[in-house]
Amino acid sequence: MSEPTVFVFANADLEGRSNRRMEEAGCRLTFGDEAWHVPGCVYEDDMAARAAEAVAMTGTSIRSAPVNRRIIEGALRLRIIAKCTVGTDDIDVDAATDLGVLVTHAPTQANWGGVAEGAMAMILTMLKRNREKDAHVKAGGWKHESLIGTYLGRRDEDGYAGLSVGIVGFGRIGGRMVELLKPWHVRLLVCDPFVDDAKFAEYGVERVDLDTLLADSDIVSLHPTLNPTSRRMMGAAQFRAMKQSALFVNTSRGGTMDEVALADAIAAGEIAGAALDVFLDEPMDRNSKLLDMGNEVLLSPHMISHNHGGGLGPGIQWAANAVLAALRGEVPDNVFNPDVLPRWRERFAGNALIA
Repeated sequence: MSEPTVFVFANADLEGRSNRRMEEAGCRLTFGDEAWHVPGCVYEDDMAARAAEAVAMTGTSIRSAPVNRRIIEGALRLRIIAKCTVGTDDIDVDAATDLGVLVTHAPTQANWGGVAEGAMAMILTMLKRNREKDAHVKAGGWKHESLIGTYLGRRDEDGYAGLSVGIVGFGRIGGRMVELLKPWHVRLLVCDPFVDDAKFAEYGVERVDLDTLLADSDIVSLHPTLNPTSRRMMGAAQFRAMKQSALFVNTSRGGTMDEVALADAIAAGEIAGAALDVFLDEPMDRNSKLLDMGNEVLLSPHMISHNHGGGLGPGIQWAANAVLAALRGEVPDNVFNPDVLPRWRERFAGNALIA
C-alpha cells in the first residue's frame, strides 16, 4: 500500500504530535508556506500544485490564501479537507460538496467557549476603562473623573435598568455569551433568523430583528458564521443605526463588517468605540485607521480562542482524527457539509488507504 499524501496547507501543530500520528499511520505529509498567510500574496499556483496529489488536506485558518474550487478540482483523489478551527469560511464548501469532498471542522468547547470569554473580557475592559487606569497610575496619576467606568447590570435600589446587550448570532458562542451575561442582569436582545423560537424561550432572551437590536443595544456583539447572509452585514448604514454611546464588538469573522465604515463611524462619533479580534485581511492592514484610534478601539490578533489548555490544541487532534477516519474509508465526526455524504460513501466508504 503506497503512502497517501496529506497536504497540511496551514500548519498549526507546532509540537508535531498530531502530524506524527498521521505519519505513523502511513501518511506522507507535505506543508504549505508561511508566505501564504500574507495578505495580497500570489499563492494559488503553488497551492494547487501541492494539493494535486493529496488524498487529504488539513490546517488552520488561511483566509489570505483560501482553498478555492480550482484547488479542489485539481486534487482528483481528495477525500477530505479537515479544519482544526470552527470556521470554514476559507474553504469553498460548495465546491467541495459539488466535487464529493468532505469538509470537517472542530467546534471544540475550548475554542468556542474561549471566544465567548474573550469577548466578555473585551467588553469589560472597554466599559471599566482598565487600560486607561493602568496607564494613568503608571504615569504617576491617581483618581480622576476621566477614569470612571460604566456599570453593566441593573441596580434595583435606584431603578437603574442596566445596559442592553445585543447578541447577533445564536449558535454555540452566542449561547455562551448569554449564559455569561445573565448574572449581570442586563437586558439581552438576540438576533438570529436561522434559530428556532424554542431556543430563545429556553434561554429567556428577547428575539428581535437586526434593526431593533442595533437601535436599542448599548453593546453589539457579533457571533454569526460567515456566509452570504452575514458577509458585510455591518456597514455604514448599520453603524449609523447604533446609539452614539454604543460599543461594537466583533469576535466572529472580519468579513462580517466593513472595516473602513467602522473606522469612519468611530471618527464621526456615530458610535463610541469597538473591540475587534478579527479583520478582513489577517494580519490586518497596517494602513488601517483603526490602528490610530487609541483607546477608542481594542484590537486583538485573532487569538481570542487561544488559551492555555484550550485554543487550537483539541481542534488539531480532531482534524487529525477526521483525516485518519476518512483514509480508512470511514465517515469522520463533525462533517460540515453533510449533503455530500451519499456521494462520498459511494466513492470512498470501505476503501481504506491506511490500516
